[in-house]
Amino acid sequence: MKLLVATRNSNKVREIRDKFRGLAGLELVSLDDIAPLPDVVEDGATFEENALKKARETARLSGLPSMADDSGLEVDALGGEPGVYSARYAGEGATDADRNSLLLEKMKEVPEGKRSARFVCVIAIAFPGGSELVTRGICEGEIARMPMGAHGFGYDPVFHLPEKGKTMAEIPLEEKNRISHRALALEQARRLLEATRP
Repeated sequence: MKLLVATRNSNKVREIRDKFRGLAGLELVSLDDIAPLPDVVEDGATFEENALKKARETARLSGLPSMADDSGLEVDALGGEPGVYSARYAGEGATDADRNSLLLEKMKEVPEGKRSARFVCVIAIAFPGGSELVTRGICEGEIARMPMGAHGFGYDPVFHLPEKGKTMAEIPLEEKNRISHRALALEQARRLLEATRP
């Protein structure tokens, strides 16, 4: 079975290929491997809505089973912000550093013990016949006082892992890819594909 990964992000495709290695009869292809498809606007109110919309549209347009994800950071002291707006939190064209600076500014008065946060990833797989699979991975942590570490991207430098005593950007990529929200959601997706592949 061909499974279309609804992304042009080569790093994400590589991570998914690694997680799905050994799944018999499964061939992963990305948007770069097929005829161009229009971009799907992610305008849902939840990670689930965005992932399902992208997976459904991609499956409908391509005729292939399609997998999409939506992910972001939820900060309890900010009422769940930035949530589905994680990538656009500091406005269009903002950098990772801009988003981290805005987040730290909003969190500057929040005391220790009240800085809990989580990375969330939802993966949706839509089949042309209408069946769907949805998984959710969560990585709990807290917001650091300042960015630390050179690995990773996005909010990794300000996402502190208490059990590691480090931010997500301070741990090696191999370790991140075992504990991250996306890794956990992908492991569940792999198990569901093995059990329910049509």
